[in-house]
Amino acid sequence: MKGIRMSAGTARGLFTSLAVGALGGVVFELTGLPLAWMLGPLIANLLVSSRGVNVVIPERLRSVFLAVMGLVLGSQVTPELASRVVDWPLSALLLLLGVAASTAVAAAWYRRCGFDPVSAWFGAAPGAMTAMILLGDKCGGDPQRIAVAQSLRVILVILFLPPLFWAYEGGSVAGATQASGFEHAWMLLLIPLLLTLGRWLRLPTPALLAPLLAAALLSGFDVASLALPEWGMNVMLWVLGSAIGSRFKGMTRRLLGRYLWQSGIATLLALCVLGLFAELIHQLLGVGRDVALLALAPGGIGEMAILAVALNIDPVFVAFHHLLRMVALMLFAPFWARWLLRRQSAPSSRDG
Repeated sequence: MKGIRMSAGTARGLFTSLAVGALGGVVFELTGLPLAWMLGPLIANLLVSSRGVNVVIPERLRSVFLAVMGLVLGSQVTPELASRVVDWPLSALLLLLGVAASTAVAAAWYRRCGFDPVSAWFGAAPGAMTAMILLGDKCGGDPQRIAVAQSLRVILVILFLPPLFWAYEGGSVAGATQASGFEHAWMLLLIPLLLTLGRWLRLPTPALLAPLLAAALLSGFDVASLALPEWGMNVMLWVLGSAIGSRFKGMTRRLLGRYLWQSGIATLLALCVLGLFAELIHQLLGVGRDVALLALAPGGIGEMAILAVALNIDPVFVAFHHLLRMVALMLFAPFWARWLLRRQSAPSSRDG
């Protein structure tokens, strides 16, 4: 009976989340705001979850729609892409330098907000959220603070960037070129196999990366490319936006407000620093400012992939740089964690 009650509760939470998300999407659509079917459901779910309403998108459902996004993103790869890859080492180097600088600046702000050093650094790291939370906890940080800082950073980046691009483009944002119907829809049947394969290979964000890599191979060799009609893209964004907004279920409005203020300043500081490095990429490589900024933006790879596809901002370039950042953080973070542990164990007159 307990399992049935939990299942019923999850079903009610799912129905509520999607209904609230649909309302938010319609409101954003009617007001002409950018990325209506992602930002509307996200904000609507965030608002109701902070008031204690039970909203939930089950992880299995989120994974399926994230896999669809991976297939769409991987299908952007074309045989002509190889000619552009030679420019990426320089942009990759600037990305890594920008990540280091923005993390240091955001961590300094979190220290001023009363975070301990470990929580400040791991809360400020722009990506690899799960790894940062686990490593921060292992090093003696506050896992709740790190998790909230990481989650809010992702949400705030998603909220900041579309209006910024909207203003930059003079009140209009180009959407992805939509097919009149499904093209190569049979690729959707591969999702269960790809989800299992991604978990077996222990890929980071397996629900996104396994379908992305599979679709990139099929599209790169000109075998098949998945394309969704406009309504299909909107359904995908509706579910994924609702999933992001429903993360803060149970957090009081007062606590959410305090964390929003702290994370808002940290995110703006990180965006300003990374914006400078994005401008360097623009000047040195001729990459569009919007493409460079989205490639360096301190959001999660899944969320930034969603923005890149939805806004038609060079999805492959963006995904490559976010994947590189995530891998670099996961490789470097354990060494940084050891250094922090040694620093904490040594006598310190400043923090002791």
